[in-house]
Amino acid sequence: QVQLVESGGGLVQAGGSLRLSCAASGRTFSSYAMGWFRQAPGKEREFVAGISGSGAGTYYADSMKGRFTISRDNAKNTVYLQMNSLKPEDTAVYYCGASLRPGPGRVAVTLDGYEYWGQGTQVTVSS
Repeated sequence: QVQLVESGGGLVQAGGSLRLSCAASGRTFSSYAMGWFRQAPGKEREFVAGISGSGAGTYYADSMKGRFTISRDNAKNTVYLQMNSLKPEDTAVYYCGASLRPGPGRVAVTLDGYEYWGQGTQVTVSS
């Protein structure tokens, strides 16, 4: 079983930046595609960004392109989400997920594409 722990959330003003981290357990972190999702109150969890096991492949939701960057450091068993130019509508609980399902070099962009989830970290962007 893979255990995931998100950190780095907090309160930030509109236009500011945050860097989220997701630390993973296990011996085979590089085999897992990783993704970030977010969920605001009353809304469904939505895809933010995904990255393949090697880090070579990335995929972003359209609304996040140009502002958010996903990356990973397999030596540290950690995936990151750099968030710039934050907007109030970015306010949500951010979750990381891990999965073997996409296969080598691919990422999953749906909830059912992920096998493991962290507990989430709150991001609040003030106007």
